[in-house]
Amino acid sequence: MVNAPVASDLAARIAGEATALGFAVCGFASAGEDPLRSARLEQWLGEGQHGSMEWMAARLDHRRSPQGLWPEARSVIALGMSYAPAHDPLALEGSDTHARISVYAQGKDYHDVVKKRLKALARWLVAEVPKAQVKVFVDTAPVMEKPLGEAAGIGWQGKHTNLVSPTHGSWLFLGAIYTTLDLAPAEPHRDQCGSCRACLDACPTDAFPAPYRLDARRCISYLTIEHKGPIAEEFREGLGNRIYGCDDCLAVCPWNKFASQAQAIREFLPRAELVAPRLGELLALDDAGFRSLFSGSPIKRIGRDRFIRNCLYAAGNSGNRALTAQVSALTGDPDPVVAEAAEWALAMLTSDP
Repeated sequence: MVNAPVASDLAARIAGEATALGFAVCGFASAGEDPLRSARLEQWLGEGQHGSMEWMAARLDHRRSPQGLWPEARSVIALGMSYAPAHDPLALEGSDTHARISVYAQGKDYHDVVKKRLKALARWLVAEVPKAQVKVFVDTAPVMEKPLGEAAGIGWQGKHTNLVSPTHGSWLFLGAIYTTLDLAPAEPHRDQCGSCRACLDACPTDAFPAPYRLDARRCISYLTIEHKGPIAEEFREGLGNRIYGCDDCLAVCPWNKFASQAQAIREFLPRAELVAPRLGELLALDDAGFRSLFSGSPIKRIGRDRFIRNCLYAAGNSGNRALTAQVSALTGDPDPVVAEAAEWALAMLTSDP
């Protein structure tokens, strides 16, 4: 373990190497526990606002602090990579022919892209300080990337609970490197949301019971990605034509005026067929077609059935009776959740206006 203070210029060199690797922001935080952060997590879990994401509660002790996951950790290097879009994420709102896919899922799978560069930064750091030990994380371990990012000074958790950077807005993929090095922690970033509540007012399903609090059970991103089984009817119309994730609370954030698509790296450029996909073409996908279309995409992980379920809700909301035949055919789908979604969509499309 490396407990002695390290060279004072190392943090600056780490940040420089992170920039060279494509990271937009880099900061440093202590690996120790923050009692307030832990209390907020416990409250959120205690109120059941994590929905069916049981893994959030199952590894609570690991989430409390980096040292809860890795006792030898001394510091956290918090990093963010921009995926700022070139197009308006809300442009397809209300379309009766096209579906909406969250900006983050229109390019290559961020898990692979960010982790590859985190590993490159970790290798560089070990080469610079051979006694250093490191572990890298991107969204697949019990790591609280957003509050750690705030503690490391790279942004603050906005009222929509996502991290906001004053220079890169809300469009950031987050990652972290835990290390046994003692790196001087930054000052936590100051909250700069002020009186703005644009993100709260934009939510189609009222997923924010209060500023800075998210009830995942009402969140469209949770419902379309994490939630298995039928989506409750009270939320279906609120989904609109969103079939994978939701960008509304991010897209309306005023701080995004500082974000530029030029800051995003090449791998996150959107695939043309995912920017404005046609509902009719998506409804026709079988399992092989789904896997082919979404190869290398984070969308692939939810599987064909859950994806078609989402597309059927969008079809039902579209009012586009040209989709009736395709929807009707899916009422006989082998998956009962898909079949039920098709029946609902068909009733929506054939009901009197």
